[in-house]
Amino acid sequence: MPAPTRFDAIVIGTGQSGPSLAARLAGAGRKVAIIERKQFGGTCVNTGCIPTKTLVASAYAANLARHAADYGVTIDGPIKVDMKRVKARKDAVSGKSRSGVESWLKGLANCTVIEGHARFESPTAVRVNGALLEAGQIFLNTGGRAVVPPLKGLDQVSYLTNSTMMEVDYLPEHLIVVGGSYIGLEFGQMYRRFGSEVTIVEKGPRLIGREDDDVSQGVLDILRNDGVKSETSAECMTIEKRGGKIAVRLNCAGGAREAVGSHLLVAVGRVPNTDDLGLDRAGVKTDPRGYIVVDDQLRTSVPGIWAIGDCNGRGAFTHTSYNDYEIVADNLLNGDSRSVSDRITAYGLFIDPPLGRAGMTEAEIRRSGRRALVGKRPMTRVGRAVEKGETQGFMKIAVDAGNKQILGAAILGVGGDEAIHAILDVMYAKAPYTVLQRSVNIHPTVAELIPTILGELKPLGD
Repeated sequence: MPAPTRFDAIVIGTGQSGPSLAARLAGAGRKVAIIERKQFGGTCVNTGCIPTKTLVASAYAANLARHAADYGVTIDGPIKVDMKRVKARKDAVSGKSRSGVESWLKGLANCTVIEGHARFESPTAVRVNGALLEAGQIFLNTGGRAVVPPLKGLDQVSYLTNSTMMEVDYLPEHLIVVGGSYIGLEFGQMYRRFGSEVTIVEKGPRLIGREDDDVSQGVLDILRNDGVKSETSAECMTIEKRGGKIAVRLNCAGGAREAVGSHLLVAVGRVPNTDDLGLDRAGVKTDPRGYIVVDDQLRTSVPGIWAIGDCNGRGAFTHTSYNDYEIVADNLLNGDSRSVSDRITAYGLFIDPPLGRAGMTEAEIRRSGRRALVGKRPMTRVGRAVEKGETQGFMKIAVDAGNKQILGAAILGVGGDEAIHAILDVMYAKAPYTVLQRSVNIHPTVAELIPTILGELKPLGD
């Protein structure tokens, strides 16, 4: 039997954190192997951030063209969307990023790229394409995939996920989206703007239930203004094939409420790619949902094995995955003591206009028992939004009434995904909100209203 090939480190997966870690380790003189079973770049590059935001940009252009007359611009004839060209543009942007990751890795000194599926043989060895690889350090960056829920009748119809949506080059007549959270809402709005009828079906009582009520309502208003329909409190769904249509019955008790469309997108969450790695052979523990259990420095239950990115359940975003890489690399190579608990929750919802979120929600603040102050301003009172003709949404900031540190913020509106960082940076500095309140921001911008809001704080109600 051939002897195993020995490396200093093995990285499994080429998502956001894996390649950067491999490069950093290789640059430090370590002999590294990085393994990819499918597409270089992981979810973000292939089926997540990059392609979906490229599609959002095309949908934005279509929507702006339809409203050109509002800006005094005349466009003769109806606005048409060529879905094959939309997909081709998305493919080009995504493909360039994917090939960039692949060529970068294959050009690294001290780094061996292996294409195949890796499975553990022991805590220090994995097998790929029949070959045994050994290393004293193994890093899991295997990501996640769309969850397929056990909905009655789902197996009897054709349905789409966020991954298979990437192959759509046509316009669905009526797209039903099961799942009223971030992925579902982005696809719902973009396809409505492309020209489809869209109905979003959500099991809970409101869209994006993890957000505060006013954020959920604000997002709902934005989608309704685009003509997106929604059905909430669909606690018991049944899928039926009805001729050439797909019906989603929303009440298992026999009620008449239902959504009928031509195509179905299932967007109810993600599961980690951990079920086929042979983790039991290595002794690596997972939680009941399949996520690899890690400590604050991303070490698994087995010494010498780390889990980074979406497979560890400690963050579901590209930016948290990249931060995982930074934590591990700095701790290993610089003798640092960085940890996951150092980072502040921050993310965006990239509908148009977008939502930028940082820190705690109002509900989380109330549960914590903190005495807080909150400031809020509608985008109708933000000059930049008025000038651009994009006045949907609002800005909201909450601070600790005692130490004056910022607890959380939500900016739902034009530029919200960028302006939120002015707040986030102050939160990381652990500076009092008065530092930001007294800053002199550029006019006319969305961020210039942040100091104004902080000067109008009121006690957070019950």
